[in-house]
Amino acid sequence: LAGERPDSHFDSGKSLSGEPDPGKSPSGEPDPETFTKLQNLRVHERTHRGEKPFHCSQCGKRFTRLENLKQHDRIHRGEKPYHCSHCGKRFRSLGTLTTHERIHTGEMPYHCSHCGESFRWSGSLKTHERTHTQEKPYQCSLCGKRFTELGSLKIHNRIHTGEKPYYCSQCGINFTWLASLKTHERIHTGERSYHCSHCGKSFSGLVNLKQHERVHTGEKPYQCTLCGKHFTHLGNLKEHERTHTEIKPYQCSLCGKSFTKLVGLNKHDRTHTRGDKTYHYNLIGSSCRSQQHSFFRR
Repeated sequence: LAGERPDSHFDSGKSLSGEPDPGKSPSGEPDPETFTKLQNLRVHERTHRGEKPFHCSQCGKRFTRLENLKQHDRIHRGEKPYHCSHCGKRFRSLGTLTTHERIHTGEMPYHCSHCGESFRWSGSLKTHERTHTQEKPYQCSLCGKRFTELGSLKIHNRIHTGEKPYYCSQCGINFTWLASLKTHERIHTGERSYHCSHCGKSFSGLVNLKQHERVHTGEKPYQCTLCGKHFTHLGNLKEHERTHTEIKPYQCSLCGKSFTKLVGLNKHDRTHTRGDKTYHYNLIGSSCRSQQHSFFRR
């Protein structure tokens, strides 16, 4: 028809095929609910196409949704418009505030389908579920070891990089792990927070307590792969394994005689010292250079 607009079919409430237009009501007016769903669908489809039409004018970072860009802009402006009514802490997004408030309300909306345990955050649930599925999606590129959490992989990587980000403010010693620093700091404070339930003896670290408890329980978790003998401590196992390998890392610096155990060197050293309580020895091994040591025995 003369004068008809090319897109006049959109005003009829029907599509080109004559079927009702999903974005229009029968009267031809836009249906708000359907329109919103279509808009959300189009935005969602960008995640599949990798389309990010919104970009930050300050740093160039791109976003799929305008809302995400606006939220990002607050980082540059330092704006935190949402505040917690319980503690006053401020947040850049409403979603972050809502998640934070669960700390105060005790709400745990995410439930494990395997065991029923509840969690405040979806990320915590996903991490927990891997204990059931045994999934370890994060792999070390250097040694191949796999981890349940990305954070665990990052901490593990310090073994390879030699990074020790935690240091003691009192003596300056650096540590790979925060837990190691906290245990070390108790040397300075004299704090012994861990107590043996069997004998009451106190320890500065949980690891020390667990090792001590094996004296009471008789647990020997370390087994020699060559003869099957069990040991309470890993150090004792390594010392025992030298009886099979004939590795003798402790060498007398005076005569060159080598020993499997340090205690053997100590006994031998007395034949040279004759009452002098200063011991001298070389620590040798296949994986380290020879090192000379001396110590005073009380």
